[in-house]
Amino acid sequence: MLKKWGPFCFALFIGIILAVISILPPSPKGLDSPEDQFSAERAMVDIRVIASEPHPTGSPANAEVRTYLTERLGQLGFEVSTSGDELTGWPFKRLKQWRGTDVTSETFVNVIGVKKGKDQTKPALLLMAHHDTVWDSPGAADDTIGIASIFEIMRALNTSGQAERDIIVLFTDAEEVGLVGAKHFFKTHPFRDQIGAIINFEARGGGGTANMFQTSAQNGNAAKLYAKAVRHPSASSLSTYIYNVLPNDTDLTPALEEDYVAFNIANIGRAEYYHSPAIDADALQVSTVQHMGMQGLDLTKALLSADTFPEPKKDATFFDVFGLFTIVFAPALGWFLVVFTALCLAGTYDSRQPRKDILLGASRMIGFLGLGGVLLFGLNWVSGAGKGADYYDRLAAITELEIMAIFTGLAVFFGMFGRKALTFNGLLGAALPLFALGIAGQALAPTAGYFVVISIMITSVCFVTHRRLNTHWAPAGLAALVVGYMLGLYHLLMVGVGPDLPSVAILPLALLTLAVLPLYAGLTKRQRLALLFVSMALALAVALWIRFDPIAATVPTY
Repeated sequence: MLKKWGPFCFALFIGIILAVISILPPSPKGLDSPEDQFSAERAMVDIRVIASEPHPTGSPANAEVRTYLTERLGQLGFEVSTSGDELTGWPFKRLKQWRGTDVTSETFVNVIGVKKGKDQTKPALLLMAHHDTVWDSPGAADDTIGIASIFEIMRALNTSGQAERDIIVLFTDAEEVGLVGAKHFFKTHPFRDQIGAIINFEARGGGGTANMFQTSAQNGNAAKLYAKAVRHPSASSLSTYIYNVLPNDTDLTPALEEDYVAFNIANIGRAEYYHSPAIDADALQVSTVQHMGMQGLDLTKALLSADTFPEPKKDATFFDVFGLFTIVFAPALGWFLVVFTALCLAGTYDSRQPRKDILLGASRMIGFLGLGGVLLFGLNWVSGAGKGADYYDRLAAITELEIMAIFTGLAVFFGMFGRKALTFNGLLGAALPLFALGIAGQALAPTAGYFVVISIMITSVCFVTHRRLNTHWAPAGLAALVVGYMLGLYHLLMVGVGPDLPSVAILPLALLTLAVLPLYAGLTKRQRLALLFVSMALALAVALWIRFDPIAATVPTY
């Protein structure tokens, strides 16, 4: 039994551990942490004050928050000013809808702090977050986590004395009604001409890892700086690509119209707390604060100490490896990986085995992708997606949707590959459809398609190693890397777009499947059918559970 199933179970077990490592933020540091380090518990002191009650734009609570922000910036050595204007148009209409009263006017107010550096001829670094919340939400995450991270970053930096260049802190107002404060600042404020680099802090949910999900254009050198500086990274050029094609905005959006070097960091976990009335300081995951602050502090230090900010360079392909380090390379290198993968796949071919096995393997993988995508689309509809669905209630169901997708993937796996182990030619055939997708990704979106090419490259090495050395254990170690990365990517994709488009999960599940196929020993017909039926029944049961589950208590009231 160990010889038959040991390598397969080993690859899954180690892969799951690696995935967990990649999606869990680091442990929070306490109040007694060294003064030059970021401490989430110290940041939580500010969060508990600022997020004590909802404070949307124009509210008395919002004015109290601005007073607190002004005082804290003063304590940290900043010269503080404010700027703002009258709300008009759609933002004002939205605010009126939230209030339910017939107000005739309202203003927004940005809070701006400046701390002089040693060399004021150098472009300044801007740290940015917004201080308003949506209606009826205390906003401990969105965006008090960003404000508190900036305060704690500055406190830690103050232990090293005066910085080399000016630091500007911008706490914008009216972000939740249309990025009004940020648009006003980057259009009218004179400080905009003194800035050279920006770090924006945001939130989408009440926990999870903090991810550097967006950069300014031509990010080759910026990505290298991030990779060198940040010790607990979470970033990928895939996320920057996806975010840029989605119709989403943050306060960084108006800034990106100018030539700043820019980084956008946000947590994307426990999505049920996004804009929720329940997201107070006690509901916020403290380890998430730690992760955001550690990345922010490392990146701030690197930008402050750089002689010059990173120059524009062609967009890079980059990704963190299980949160341990970041790999950055030129997209053109992907073609070398494609060629290397093609050679390994060619080495998998066995002339002694039937050539029709190649076609059989390819048809099964195409079936996995097609049937899996259709089933996930259908089950998502069964779960209540579509017209009339509450967006925030769907966010609250992400964990259940992930479970539904896993059971669906298992059902399709047992249906397509569960009967018996594939021959080497069958493995080659199973890889070809995914390899074709990898080539297309490399040609059309090289900064986004790397995960397909690299995973198939590692898997193709598994194939060759398995064939030439006649062992399963060496391939099992390589397969575990693919399993771990794909499970982590699967989680982030589901959190990001799963409630609307869970079918995207089928690609990482297919790449995971390809990696473990050389280790799969096969089942009897009865075992395969039983597991297929149980997996599909569980997927359907979870979908129905989501559909008939009451509206989540965390859903916003506005």
